[in-house]
Amino acid sequence: MSDRSTDAPGGDFEARAQVLDAAAVRRALRRMAHEILERNAEQTAVVVLGLQHGGVAIAEVLAEELVKLGGTAISLGALDVAYHRDDLDRRPLRGPQTTAIPVDLTDATVVLVDDVLFTGRTIRAALNAVVEWGRPRSIQLAVLVDRGHRELPIRPDFVGKNVPTSLREAVVATVDGVWIGDRPTGGTRV
Repeated sequence: MSDRSTDAPGGDFEARAQVLDAAAVRRALRRMAHEILERNAEQTAVVVLGLQHGGVAIAEVLAEELVKLGGTAISLGALDVAYHRDDLDRRPLRGPQTTAIPVDLTDATVVLVDDVLFTGRTIRAALNAVVEWGRPRSIQLAVLVDRGHRELPIRPDFVGKNVPTSLREAVVATVDGVWIGDRPTGGTRV
């Protein structure tokens, strides 16, 4: 579905510390997979949707772990929430990404997957996007990193790691690791 990045964070982000390495990310995703299967043991189908762009590679690994552990049928997709955001006037649109919904979401259990949960605004946009594709039985949220600072009343169901941060800091989370550092000046919030 996507090319998994194997590079450490780059660009304007300057990492001060690595919080998780690739092996620790894999262990966190395996634990999250166990929790998802336990919570959804009675469900006939679970749809895992990675949020573009940071959540897609994480969703792929999470889905791999879910398949290895067995249990319910897993469908994997990707969701672009760009046009559902409430901050388009302040945040430039990167251009549309791929939305690939593999099955009808009506009556399905949908697990939204993202890399970092911060203000909650991306998840609010994701909720709006999901309901355009059907009316799921339930929507659950899995994030690799919860860094706090919520602006909306959104709480994840499954968390890889809680990483308390200041508003001046940024977090980069990939399948290759999690780093904390300084937020680029004038950059987007991560």
